[in-house]
Amino acid sequence: MPAHEHESDTTTDPLARERAHLAASRSALRAMREDAQALDIRDVTANWVNAAVLQAQIDERIKSLADLAHTPLFFGRLDYLHRVGAEQAEGAEGEQFYIGRRHVHDADGDPMVIDWRAPVSQPFYRASKKDPQDVGRRRRFGYTGGELTAYEDEHLSDPTEAAQTSKLLQAEIERPRVGPMRDIVATIQPEQDEIVRSGLGGTVCVQGGPGTGKTAVGLHRVAYLLYAHRERLARTGTLVIGPNRSFLHYIEQVLPALGELEVKQATVDDLVTAGIEVRGTDSAAAAVVKGDARMAEVLRRAIRSHVTPPTEPVMVVRGSRRWRVPAYELEEIVTELLARDMRYGAAHEALPQRIAHSVLVRMEEAGEAPDDRVQNAVARNPAVKAAVKAIWPAVEPAKLVLRLLVDAEFLAAHAAGLLTEDEQKTILWTKPVRSVKSAKWSAADAVLIDEASDLVARTHSLGHVVLDEAQDLSPMQYRAVGRRCTTGSATVLGDLAQGTTPWSTESWAQALHHLGKPDAVVEELTAGFRVPREVIAYASRLLPVISPGLAAVESVRESPGSLEVREVAGPAELDAAVLTACEESLRHEGSIGLIAADARIPALADALTAAGHAYLSPGEETTAESRLTLVPASLAKGLEYDYVVLDEPAAVVDGEPDERTGLRRLYVALTRAVSGLTLVHAAGLPGELAPAGPSGV
Repeated sequence: MPAHEHESDTTTDPLARERAHLAASRSALRAMREDAQALDIRDVTANWVNAAVLQAQIDERIKSLADLAHTPLFFGRLDYLHRVGAEQAEGAEGEQFYIGRRHVHDADGDPMVIDWRAPVSQPFYRASKKDPQDVGRRRRFGYTGGELTAYEDEHLSDPTEAAQTSKLLQAEIERPRVGPMRDIVATIQPEQDEIVRSGLGGTVCVQGGPGTGKTAVGLHRVAYLLYAHRERLARTGTLVIGPNRSFLHYIEQVLPALGELEVKQATVDDLVTAGIEVRGTDSAAAAVVKGDARMAEVLRRAIRSHVTPPTEPVMVVRGSRRWRVPAYELEEIVTELLARDMRYGAAHEALPQRIAHSVLVRMEEAGEAPDDRVQNAVARNPAVKAAVKAIWPAVEPAKLVLRLLVDAEFLAAHAAGLLTEDEQKTILWTKPVRSVKSAKWSAADAVLIDEASDLVARTHSLGHVVLDEAQDLSPMQYRAVGRRCTTGSATVLGDLAQGTTPWSTESWAQALHHLGKPDAVVEELTAGFRVPREVIAYASRLLPVISPGLAAVESVRESPGSLEVREVAGPAELDAAVLTACEESLRHEGSIGLIAADARIPALADALTAAGHAYLSPGEETTAESRLTLVPASLAKGLEYDYVVLDEPAAVVDGEPDERTGLRRLYVALTRAVSGLTLVHAAGLPGELAPAGPSGV
């Protein structure tokens, strides 16, 4: 039975009825939680292991049934013309479903709220006047602080009602926020929903400019896949990969509103630094070479160089018998293993067994009847172990990478025809290093070690990986992520125009090739829903320089006066002008981001403190008392604020290794504002942003 209260019931005030249904739904959710808490498992578990597993599952269930006070339990309602799944007979009774962040049922098991990911919820996102999908009415709800305050109806099957843009939806998209973006599930658009609900088997790449909702799409997609394929993904695992800790903290606060509490998150550095302490940094030139896909072949050559063709036979003594495996036969075994291109470590494990098999063949020819235990014993024979050590010695990935970086001859031997002499000199360490532990590894070195580790032993593959801000990865980083989903799929999210590393990708075709998913479908989101039209148009002046050929975002939001460019007389006046802009922004409702070049952060921090303004660091949750965040430009990507004050654009550009990267960093900073952007500068603006028109913009 669907959850519904007909409009003829209880009261003539629709809003009061909907509030009553919300209260009843919250009560039902509370009852579900209390039922879970009251479960007694003492008589149903055979041992303490089963009891621990079952209790963990119950605890997870209790956690998932928590009522998030400031997150709407449901945000929409669908009134179907007919019973879902039944024949559309004349006069057949329709059904009514409330769409929300999780399933809620009453004491009889009838649904009060339907999970947004359920098939019956899909028309809430996709139905239209042209394709009503048997929906008579779609109702959207407006909330303030968790309280239902408004509703809005669309009669999709009524030919006399014109199609219109939802004012509540627009208000929800534009709503000032204090705290994280918890209820994005209510704002997903039809073209986004198609990507969200695409199958688990294929990899999807989403190119989306600022404000197009690509991160929302990625988070919805992982939540949807966990709902639709929970058992499979519980076995194989899912992972969300973001650019930095601040970003991961930000999305961690969003996932509960999508019905998911436990999704593992990591940065690329987290993936590749197990057992390695990153204490060093590379020059941009060195990092570019180390991140180049050619390094994978250099590493492969270096590892295989450890294999030494056998020149001596192996003599195995067992009791009074001696068994000889000649050198030519050993060479045949080694040649075959090399030809199979196995993982180095797997071949290292296979070689003693292959030698032992040759010995067993000779035993059988001599009339003996050896079994598997004999073969394993022969494989552990000192003579066999000595031969394997000489022919196919064990390789430690970190030691191998260290040798490539400190031994010019070793590097030259394996980089011949791949890296130029200048490139080899660029990545060689000038100071001698005694050991792996004393080495000051860089982030790029850790990726090389991870690649070498995979050449030795296969990396564990997950069922699905979501990779956000993917444009900033090097080819070797793409390979590191790709190793984590070789038998699974991926959702790749990014914007080529926001690539702010010297090694950032030039095309999604290149990126997907390195990821190992060349057949992935590439989708482009060009409709902007959050950044005001005036702001995105101003930032888009940079596109012809930073990413030629990329389509500019077309924002649906008209917000006159959302952009202001202020020039001050000189550097001495800059801090005061920035403080004034922050104070003006704080008069508005919502979050404020002060974004500046990394080098400017200490001075601005001192100025804010001296003026008595408390401020947060990126990723920290805003509150009613603390709404201002001081954001280094290097950490701004993926974050957004209702109002942004941008300090000295020229300093943002100058803080990067080259002009194009600097302009891309500036493009990111310019597009973090949801309601308004104030740009304050003393130095000249980059040419592309030079004043034009009476407004100075």
